[in-house]
Amino acid sequence: MAARRSTVTKKKSKQKGGDKRGRKRRAEQPREEVESASLPPIQSETLRGVWAVLAIATAVFFLLAWFGFAGKVGAILYIWLSALFGIGYVLVPVLFVLVAFVLFRSIEHEKIGVLKIAGALIFFLAGLGFIETLFPNRGGLVGQLISSPLVYAVDTVATVVALLALIIVSLLITFDAQPHRAFPTIARWMGRDEEEPDEVHILEENEEAAIELETTRAEAESNDEEVSENEEGPSTKSPGIFNFGDSESSRSMFNFATSGSSAYTPPPLSLLQKDKGKPSVGDVKASANTIKRTLQNFGIDVEMDEVSIGPTVTRYAMKPAEGVRLAKIVSLQSNLELALAATPIRIEAPIPGKSLVGVEVPNNTKSMLGLASIFGDRDFQNSDKPLLVALGRDIAGKPHYANISKMPHLLIAGATGAGKSVTVHDMIVSLLYRRGPRELRFVMVDPKRVELTLYNDIPHLLTPVITEPKKAILALKWLAKEMDRRYDVLEAEKVRDIASYHANVYEPAKKRNGADEDADMPEPMPYIVAVIDEMADLMTAYPRELEAAIVRLAQMSRAVGIHLVLSTQRPSVQVITGLIKANIPSRIALQVSSQIDSRTILDMGGAEKLLGAGDMLYLSGEMSKPRRIQAPYISEEEVKKVVKYLVDAHDDELPDEIDLSEVQHDNSIFAASVGGGDDDGDDLYDEARRVITEAGKGSTSFLQRKLRVGYARAARLMDMLEERGVVGPADGSKPREVIRDADSSPEELKENKDEYDSEYEEENA
Repeated sequence: MAARRSTVTKKKSKQKGGDKRGRKRRAEQPREEVESASLPPIQSETLRGVWAVLAIATAVFFLLAWFGFAGKVGAILYIWLSALFGIGYVLVPVLFVLVAFVLFRSIEHEKIGVLKIAGALIFFLAGLGFIETLFPNRGGLVGQLISSPLVYAVDTVATVVALLALIIVSLLITFDAQPHRAFPTIARWMGRDEEEPDEVHILEENEEAAIELETTRAEAESNDEEVSENEEGPSTKSPGIFNFGDSESSRSMFNFATSGSSAYTPPPLSLLQKDKGKPSVGDVKASANTIKRTLQNFGIDVEMDEVSIGPTVTRYAMKPAEGVRLAKIVSLQSNLELALAATPIRIEAPIPGKSLVGVEVPNNTKSMLGLASIFGDRDFQNSDKPLLVALGRDIAGKPHYANISKMPHLLIAGATGAGKSVTVHDMIVSLLYRRGPRELRFVMVDPKRVELTLYNDIPHLLTPVITEPKKAILALKWLAKEMDRRYDVLEAEKVRDIASYHANVYEPAKKRNGADEDADMPEPMPYIVAVIDEMADLMTAYPRELEAAIVRLAQMSRAVGIHLVLSTQRPSVQVITGLIKANIPSRIALQVSSQIDSRTILDMGGAEKLLGAGDMLYLSGEMSKPRRIQAPYISEEEVKKVVKYLVDAHDDELPDEIDLSEVQHDNSIFAASVGGGDDDGDDLYDEARRVITEAGKGSTSFLQRKLRVGYARAARLMDMLEERGVVGPADGSKPREVIRDADSSPEELKENKDEYDSEYEEENA
């Protein structure tokens, strides 16, 4: 028995020791894990909604008590409150309604408007004093405490004026109203006409959206706003600003000053959609703890830093411990996708300009961006850059813009359905809102016939939207010829570029001559933007001519204000050649199917991890790594509204279209880029023709030996000789027959070639 008792005692002691060790292990668990295992906290937005509903219910209860429908409790409260407030009891339900209004409005903001709630309370107290002053002994005890000292100090009339002013001020604070909008009659009487809108800053909706998308700290209890400088830097105020005012249709307008006799009036912002919805990211703290714990399981210690909530993805920034290889973190991408149950995840190591590593996780719900909200930003309004386009919002939710004049050309590539055409529409509409037809012209090429044809009637077009590949090549030839002509003008005027030409030549002449239409004015030189929606179709039909045209324009056209925007849904090396990539450093990569396609566009991977629908990586010549941006969405109806507005506004103007027939037979424009035109462009053509006619026979190998050239050039020379009727067609392995000698004219060669072809066909028949 003693042995048995000792055995039981040992077992109990072991159990107690095990319990102690278990409690110790549980105590040593990280606090983050305990928190993540508990129930998820209620979001602050939900709590505010609950309090707002309770405030409305309380207001209804006090209103029912006033009419005697709230039972005994309501009757008792009515008696007590009537003694305190008198007939001012009616203001009690109003107070709770105002509080509910403030709480509902605060759901869209990060913080509760404490000042607005204070304004509602001031309204209640001032109302009680006002009632007591006008109707003595009817404002209750509280009304007497407020009114009596004021009447004793400044008399009744001054008290009424002071309390009435306090009531108005409290309502303005509560509703966050502007005096000139709340009282338009007084504003007009004060000389501030309602039809003359003041200079506006960002719309309240834009402020709310910007606040919702600002950077937050992962471990902070509240969301702190992160201020980041825009890439464009501080912009100076220019004549071109948005004017938001109480116009008849309540529409927001640009008001740019152009070089013409009248200012260009862009379409109103009401034609475009604003941002819709808010991004849903779930539990940010739990996701941050999951990332930290997953990396710790693989022996990587990190310290979680800021969390940037964007419209499409949320970036969790972390600082690795010293000695951790970044490649090891990048290699754990699949493990993080498994732990977070989210795909695809993109790891940015390091974040440009910071000693942090970013993990970009897709949001549960994405917000749809609209151009109206991005155009309403002050950076876009006050910028004096003529070719500023809206790209979208970055990961921190900050609007991002790009200056085409600085690019100076842009390549857009992505898979089908990734948002390529919408991105092109965003840029075109951005330019239409920036400058009028006297300062900006377009050449649009749309082989698909359904995207850019929507702009067919706008006054900015130099030619109707081109849908045929041959006409597209002719348009590029015209641009090259126009580029050479503009360089001649700049050389004659001794200026460097188009901006210097306008500043030092055109504008001074315009000021000197004033309104004199007969004066000798230098020619205006508008910017020209060539937009090609699908480059792959043109490359299939005219690969040599298209590449030569793009390369020559990309090399030289920046100074004269000619810019290219190219797009393709086939990011292959056959379409995006090495010469094109070398001359177009600014590129936008949308979602692609493989890392090979991403490397073809950006020379690096990453685009295969994008989410589509306008999710892009933007790389300019000034960046070492691309920046992730979400492009805004613009619908077909919005584009049609903008086009209709421009057509109606400029229906009395005759467009000055270009004539492509003048460059149809000019094949020497691209000679410098392709090594020759279609005629006698090869400097060995004459010698090849002489050698063939003297020998009386011709073949590719014969030209190789005599001219000491490679097979490709010899074959090209032989094709040229056959096309011009010098030699006949190939006949197996036999040498080609010489048709005419070297002294024949081109007309004689053509006639003789036709005769030879007919005889050859009869013999073979």
